[in-house]
Amino acid sequence: MAAYIVFMRDRMRDPAEFETYMGKVPATFAGHTVKPLAIYGKIETLEGPPIEGAVVAEFPSYAEALAWYRSTAYQEAVRHRFKAGDYRVFITEGL
Repeated sequence: MAAYIVFMRDRMRDPAEFETYMGKVPATFAGHTVKPLAIYGKIETLEGPPIEGAVVAEFPSYAEALAWYRSTAYQEAVRHRFKAGDYRVFITEGL
């Protein structure tokens, strides 16, 4: 069953750290099957607190999504996102 990781950016704090993060992320997909579905496109918050941007990525399974997120390669990149802005991130199973 497919799973989706959703990144919601609440606030950008350091654009330079964000650029570093974005430069490192593509290499983290090596060995993982991932399909980007949305990457910081046009957004309109319909309910809840407004967000600045969103990313949605599809993985073949919940376990594979979690394996990518917890991978050494992504954990090296994500430290730059932590410095770059305030995010909410979650994984959800599809139907």
